[in-house]
Amino acid sequence: MAVESRFVVIRNGVEVETFMDKKAADEYDKMLDMADSLTSVFASSSIELTENLTEELSIFIAKHREEVLIALQAKKAKVTKKAVKKTTPKLVEEQDEPLNQAS
Repeated sequence: MAVESRFVVIRNGVEVETFMDKKAADEYDKMLDMADSLTSVFASSSIELTENLTEELSIFIAKHREEVLIALQAKKAKVTKKAVKKTTPKLVEEQDEPLNQAS
């Protein structure tokens, strides 16, 4: 008999998503919390958005929070280090001239 642990994210009494590990479930729940907060921010703005568009935009921003924070200059972008490949100049070897063969 196999035993499986599953972590279910529940919002307003409805199962939203099921995960196999707790960390993924917690991250998803956190993302949904951020989206809810963003929805409130959009609702208080003077910009008229449909409910569907507000929800989609909130979820998109919450899912891409790292890029948004960098765009807002609240966080610095990670610098990726490229592997520096040292190249040594190739030396042209001098070739001996073929011996003149006298026949």
